[in-house]
Amino acid sequence: MHICIHMHIYIHMHIYIHMHIYIHTHTHTQLYSLMEEAIVVLREREMEGEEYLPLFETKEARGRVVYRVFAASIFVGICLIWIYRVKFVPEDEVGRWVWIGLFAAEIWFGFYWVLTQSPRWNPIHRRTFKHNLSKRHEGELPGVDIFVCTADPDVEPPAMVISTVLSVMAYDYPPEKLSVYLSDDAGSELTYYALVEASQFAKHWIPFCKKFNIQPRSPAAYFASVSSNHQGKEMVFIQKLYKDMASRINTAVGLGRVPEEIQSSNEGFSQWKSHVSRRDHDTFLQIVIDGRDPKATDVEGSILPTLVYLAREKRPQYFHNFKAGAMNALLRVSSRISNGQILLNVDCDMYSNNSNAIRDALCFFMDEEKGHEIAFVQFPQKFDNVTKNDIYGSTLRVISEVDFPGFDGSGGPLYIGTGCFHKRDVLCGKKYSKGIKNDWNNKSYRNSKDNVKELEENSKHLANCTYEENTQWGKEIGLRYGCPVEDVITGLSIQSQGWKSVYCNPDREAFLGVAPTSLIQTLVQHKRWSEGDFQILLSRYSPARCTRGKISFGLRMGYCIYCFWAVNSLATIYYSIIPSLYLLKGVPLFPQVSSLWLIPFTYVIFAKYVASLVEFLLVGGTVKGWWNEQRIWLYKRTSSYLFALIDSALKILGWSDLTFVITAKVTDQEVSQRYEKEIMEFGASSPLFTILATTSLLNLFCFLGMMKKAVKTDNGLVMAFQAMGLQVLLCGILVLINWPLYQGMFFRTDRGKMPSSLTIQSLILALATCLFFSFLL
Repeated sequence: MHICIHMHIYIHMHIYIHMHIYIHTHTHTQLYSLMEEAIVVLREREMEGEEYLPLFETKEARGRVVYRVFAASIFVGICLIWIYRVKFVPEDEVGRWVWIGLFAAEIWFGFYWVLTQSPRWNPIHRRTFKHNLSKRHEGELPGVDIFVCTADPDVEPPAMVISTVLSVMAYDYPPEKLSVYLSDDAGSELTYYALVEASQFAKHWIPFCKKFNIQPRSPAAYFASVSSNHQGKEMVFIQKLYKDMASRINTAVGLGRVPEEIQSSNEGFSQWKSHVSRRDHDTFLQIVIDGRDPKATDVEGSILPTLVYLAREKRPQYFHNFKAGAMNALLRVSSRISNGQILLNVDCDMYSNNSNAIRDALCFFMDEEKGHEIAFVQFPQKFDNVTKNDIYGSTLRVISEVDFPGFDGSGGPLYIGTGCFHKRDVLCGKKYSKGIKNDWNNKSYRNSKDNVKELEENSKHLANCTYEENTQWGKEIGLRYGCPVEDVITGLSIQSQGWKSVYCNPDREAFLGVAPTSLIQTLVQHKRWSEGDFQILLSRYSPARCTRGKISFGLRMGYCIYCFWAVNSLATIYYSIIPSLYLLKGVPLFPQVSSLWLIPFTYVIFAKYVASLVEFLLVGGTVKGWWNEQRIWLYKRTSSYLFALIDSALKILGWSDLTFVITAKVTDQEVSQRYEKEIMEFGASSPLFTILATTSLLNLFCFLGMMKKAVKTDNGLVMAFQAMGLQVLLCGILVLINWPLYQGMFFRTDRGKMPSSLTIQSLILALATCLFFSFLL
């Protein structure tokens, strides 16, 4: 220790003596160059000695060996199930095909279970040291450009959008190095007006946040969490400012237009004179706050971050590539205006909940040992409106707390489209090489000499419809096109080039968003995700075929977990219908209770679900929440994933086009009240509900039919249970888990119940299937 201290003093003295000589013999430029070289030498010496302090640490999860032994025992049980299916194939032709179908489903379940073990095999957890970042790099922090994307003011209210914008403007980060861009793919003057209002409110909000170090820094979220009994004068003042601003915005939204007096007072609104429709308009670009302007300050005289509004050009004859196209337009426009080396993109409902998130990400990017190979840092997607027992499984709890740490141990998590920090040069196509080094001394940051008007006009063409023609944009540069989950395929493409990604899950959530508050929203969202992931499986980036040798085997397996979501529907539907129908007919498809072959079935089922429950509880869930998760797992597999598979097949045949459905971020009061009470919301009529209602009724009829037959005979229930115990258990659990569906069809009278027409249709289909199977087969 003493040796290290003496070495450190010696290094500083050595540098000081040489600098003292240089002051008298060299120019200021040469002196500045010497200082930079001295800092580099000092850091290299520190890294070689004991005084080097890392910017983050990585720890392996505990209990890995125990879990691996446990997982191996389950796999043995799965193999024994397969052996049973092969050994006891029925002799009659019909029974043989049903048996083979069950065997195929069980092979698939076993294969998919193996895939799900990949993130559980080698999970890691990371912790950042932001104080070390400040000590070593505070003077050379890179510029950060933040992209907030919105696409429809009807489902993404402008008041919500600007709360997200204000939250990221108030980061604990040098404001001269921070730029915020709002991409409005609807080209709505209402959204632009909301941003103009936010730019004025920011002059009060940002210094208020930093003075009192408040969290979160979304005004809507903060004021909703603060008690009215503990408010000082400044709090009352800033809250009144916010309420007045929100009232003006909501009034304009209610009118459907911006008042004339406001339009005439702001030149930016003149751009909307050429506006035809959301799908046909020029590029609208407005630098609302110019961070280069010394007059652009808050009420305390501090510099404000740059704030930019962009609505890229839209024309009916040009395909706009949805969010990926918007992100790529932002990439190009921001490179001209601010050119930050680090990019953060967030959805318009994902407000910043942690003002130090940028510094957390930089701890990975700027680490001297590993930072050069990291392309993006992904934070978990979490929500602030989730109920205690999470009726729709929206928290993605296991994905965030189990899967992603496991992916991190195999090369890095997926890019999920929000809450993700990127290196600009990597997203713009920079190739990875082993000797690559970070260069944070980007002299081009905000170096434009153009005034605001010139800068706007010179940048507009970068967002034109024709700019990307005959270029690599959407192929090798920027976000990749042609897939509903443009984020996942982009991250996979980057990782396939050799880059790494990192998962950062701090104690205080970095971002919080709005989770779906109805079943249809959840199912539609997962349909899009599973359809996009399945298309990745069939693409040139397929983790099953095309990434061999490019990413680790464990990470390939991890990607396949999601890429096979759609395929999962077939085995799940077969297993949730056929055993129930044969239970009604009195034909056993599983070992009898007295058979030793029942042991592997019982062990695999019991061990898998007990492990799932324990895992869910360990990551903060509840028992009822786990039960809800199992229900939604079944609903997604039998509806969302099935329709995703069908739509993907239609697209391959050229009978369907690529679509992008925006999840609504606003619901009416009645729906919200039922959601808070954890009452499942149906209300709308949808093919997704038809298949759920039909299969649930089919299971109910089969279970009741079996019970009726068993009661009619002596010891019928005992005999049925001995001969078909697993079938009775499976069908009974399916009936129990579908209880909210039965409530929605038969017992509820509120507006969230299942539509009567859909209930009647499902009743007819389920009853017809049971009768046909019982009497004609």
